[in-house]
Amino acid sequence: MSTAFLSERVLGIAPSPSVAANALVTELRAQGRDIVNFTVGEPDFDTPTHILHAARLAMESGDTHYTATTGTLALRQAICLKLSRDNDLVYGLDEVVAGCGGKHIIYHALAATLNRGDEVIVHTPYWVSYPDMTRLNDATPVIIPGDEHQGFKLSPEALEQAITPRTKWVILNSPNNPSGAVYSEAELLALALVLRAHPHVLVMADEIYEHFVYGNARHVPLTRLAPDLKPRTLIINGASKGYAMTGWRLGFGAGPAWLIAAIGKLLSQTTTCPSSLSQAAAVAAFAGEQAPITAMRDEYVRRRALMLERLAGIPGVSVTPPDGAFYVFANVSGLMGKLTPQGDPLESDTQLVEYLLREYGLATVSGAAYGMSPYVRLSFASAPDVIEEGCRRLRDACHDLR
Repeated sequence: MSTAFLSERVLGIAPSPSVAANALVTELRAQGRDIVNFTVGEPDFDTPTHILHAARLAMESGDTHYTATTGTLALRQAICLKLSRDNDLVYGLDEVVAGCGGKHIIYHALAATLNRGDEVIVHTPYWVSYPDMTRLNDATPVIIPGDEHQGFKLSPEALEQAITPRTKWVILNSPNNPSGAVYSEAELLALALVLRAHPHVLVMADEIYEHFVYGNARHVPLTRLAPDLKPRTLIINGASKGYAMTGWRLGFGAGPAWLIAAIGKLLSQTTTCPSSLSQAAAVAAFAGEQAPITAMRDEYVRRRALMLERLAGIPGVSVTPPDGAFYVFANVSGLMGKLTPQGDPLESDTQLVEYLLREYGLATVSGAAYGMSPYVRLSFASAPDVIEEGCRRLRDACHDLR
């Protein structure tokens, strides 16, 4: 296909690696391949019944028209309620905006604020879209390398060193995709101390996995610990992960009114508003019965334990147990340099991912997609029998290397 008509910004990015990996699984299964899918970044649970009922009622009552660009009044009220109930944060109706997924709000927030020459600080391992969304808005992602020995977390020293007069945003993702890292109160306060000294820097707090934390870890919003940063912090969240509503495409942002208004202006020229039915469903999610979240989290606790148990002892693979989200970010440095049964050397995690899929029907995502190698991301948002089979295939694949 000719690229003559394509823009430089489109040619300068790649499709989302995680989306592409899951699409490949669908394609291979359609060809009759037996594939165990560890790429999936969504709950395998059905959307809770009371949420479905709310959407059905909205449909039957004719709630199928355009809404306010930033979301219906009922939805924005529900978002404010959720922030108060779950996070002890107070936001006004003009400080929240709904969009077609959290990704939608992230992109529009960057589009509303970035100019050519601006910088966005991103710490590895990062969610795959942060750097490319930055590039799409003519800014430069400043990548801070992560360290597994520091729990995959951004240190205040590294943050201080990366900030320049051109820094516009720092993106913090906790619980983190792909590492599962969750920042403690002390760690967030240390980062807040640095940010406090740089009032020209905005903070994007991506908290989409907030409901899924394990063991002694606790999710605490940065703005609750450092309320003075609230006027320049945008919280990203949504219904996708916590309520098993990925296909409903409903996310939200909570931040200063000036930024929310700017995002709303862009939305009015792009998507107009989220689906009215998805908004009605999200009202029931955020303001209604919360027991399904607890049930899902309890199941993830069991699945996490199962995956960690089955990964233990696999040659060349080591794991830092995740404190949140539903992924294991496995260190595969011990496999680099080994030969496949066909005699091909494994020189990167990308080659390892290809080997696992080609020879063993196990789909994973390379650490390179998240800016940190050699690792692979393994999702435990799958049924226990899928986790068992996938880990068995991984073990066999590693044993067969020489």
